[in-house]
Amino acid sequence: MAPRRLLLVGEGNFSFAVALSETLDPNTSLTATCPQRSADLARDLVARENIQRLRERGNEVRFGVDCTHLADAFEPQDREFDRIYFNFPHCGRKAGVAKNRELLAKFFRSCADVLAKDGEVHVALCRGQGGTPADKPMREWHNSWQVVAMAALGGFILSDVHPFNCEAVPGYRCTGYRSQDKSFHIEGALNHIFTRSLPFESLQPRISRIKLGGQWFSFLEPEVLVGKLNRGFLEAPSCHPIKTINEKLIAELGKAFPLKRLKCSSPLLPQGDASVLTSHNPDILSTAFWVSLHEDNSDFESPTSGTTQDMEDFLVSFSELSLPKSPRRDSKEEAHEGTHGQAKACLRPSLLVHSQAVIQAPDFLPGSLHILSGPVFQRCCISPFTMPAFHETLYILGFNKHLKDSCLQSLLDHLKGILDNLLTQTWLEGSEWSSSVEFVFQPTGERYMITVKSQNFGPDCVKDLIIGSVTTSATSVIHKDQCFVCVSMNLDLLAMLVWGISDWRMLWTSDSRFLKNFVPGKIEPFKSYSLYPPYYVHDISFWLDEKKRFDEVEFHTLARAVSQDTVISIQFLSRFQHPKTEQVSLCYRLTYQTCDKALTQQQVASMQSQLRKEIQQRLHVTPR
Repeated sequence: MAPRRLLLVGEGNFSFAVALSETLDPNTSLTATCPQRSADLARDLVARENIQRLRERGNEVRFGVDCTHLADAFEPQDREFDRIYFNFPHCGRKAGVAKNRELLAKFFRSCADVLAKDGEVHVALCRGQGGTPADKPMREWHNSWQVVAMAALGGFILSDVHPFNCEAVPGYRCTGYRSQDKSFHIEGALNHIFTRSLPFESLQPRISRIKLGGQWFSFLEPEVLVGKLNRGFLEAPSCHPIKTINEKLIAELGKAFPLKRLKCSSPLLPQGDASVLTSHNPDILSTAFWVSLHEDNSDFESPTSGTTQDMEDFLVSFSELSLPKSPRRDSKEEAHEGTHGQAKACLRPSLLVHSQAVIQAPDFLPGSLHILSGPVFQRCCISPFTMPAFHETLYILGFNKHLKDSCLQSLLDHLKGILDNLLTQTWLEGSEWSSSVEFVFQPTGERYMITVKSQNFGPDCVKDLIIGSVTTSATSVIHKDQCFVCVSMNLDLLAMLVWGISDWRMLWTSDSRFLKNFVPGKIEPFKSYSLYPPYYVHDISFWLDEKKRFDEVEFHTLARAVSQDTVISIQFLSRFQHPKTEQVSLCYRLTYQTCDKALTQQQVASMQSQLRKEIQQRLHVTPR
């Protein structure tokens, strides 16, 4: 076991340090500090006795240590503590919440200088001070110490919180209430455990290359999808929950149907044939991310960073002449375009674009379940359960037309049984939580929506989520006696339901702590390593350009990109029309919050300012 180094700051009578030292193994060293000088403690007999006991056990005691400037107290070679404790911090006397917030903020910034990479910061606070839902009762945010927001200023996230247990440290007596030799009221106190957050990175869209029909093309990836292309969640070495859920579905379906797994690749569609995108969903064209391809005649012929050949896995390309007008593109994309050799393409909005190619293939096997799985990309408004990038699985089954009803019902029954079983694996014993799968018939008579009514996010959080669809309208000119059913499912939503992951963005995190939650072969409730992240609210209003149509989905997409996916809600507040000029103004409320990183008010203010500039440039509106 590697040696561990513990640092205690703000000690009063050193009774906590003594109690803690009695529980440590020989590989752990402890350094206890206090802000007072040694002479200031000369009359405190309890403190002097505890200091002597600490030193007899080989622990270090330091005086005059300012917890807001820890780097000044330790030489570089003496830093890198594995754990830092600060019990019941207080500025002294009748300091208000603002002063104590400032103390916490400076403390956390200071911890960043002396804490090891995977270290922890433990902060014990009296009941209600932290301002998190863990406090019972919870104070109003403005009247609390806002500990998670203050920690974010130092780059820390709250990873755990539990009751402060005095019995675990026998002999501990907290002191210093209002700078007196009195104990704090520690009934209901909580110990908050913070860890380092991954930093926000200024990621720029990459120029990617793809070889189509013997010709190399390049394109600029959409800003909102930066960090979401070529993640390989479904590839062989992955242990991502999306792959786990996909493999479990396929294994269970394989017990009832012969399987044929297909490689998820996308050749160019025939010129003039864009109908394949709309045959299953008439609105799918409007949800697609369009990019401009231009000929790339450079000599470089090999993939870079997995961004070249892999692009064939999710690009559906068309001739320039075969496309309807694409949505407005941003200025960066336009700047990347050349003037010759251009074609438009869209990132695959659904695996259903491949269904006809599978059905029309001469080697299609009626009675076998044909399976495609891969990432898809859709422009969408911001909401908790809609995402611009997710993983979809597609099952295609062909059977004799005369057996349509029985074969379809057999597939739906098997699918319902598999999904119901998956959704009950994370229930706690005795829990009243429940999930149920329903196939909701659509008025057209050719489409079902796969709906899950779930409480897997908590007993007070019931969700009706559409996780997929079942379509029976596909036909084949080759297999004329066959009827076909296509089942598509959103694997990301299903994984969220199965593991109780409340935020889709967590599935895309780069933090290694996420995957550590998942044990091969087991499905257990997900435990987040970032609890109660603070949220920040900003309003934005702007005048519309009478000559330009305002695209609300594009507004949401731009907010996602500028905020690096930290905007979790956009609420329409009001519409105002000037009585004289008749010019129209819209007002929206944006809520910023992360699920896996430290986010500060200053960062949000910068994002909001940048968003005002971007909407003026790209959406042709005038911020007020």
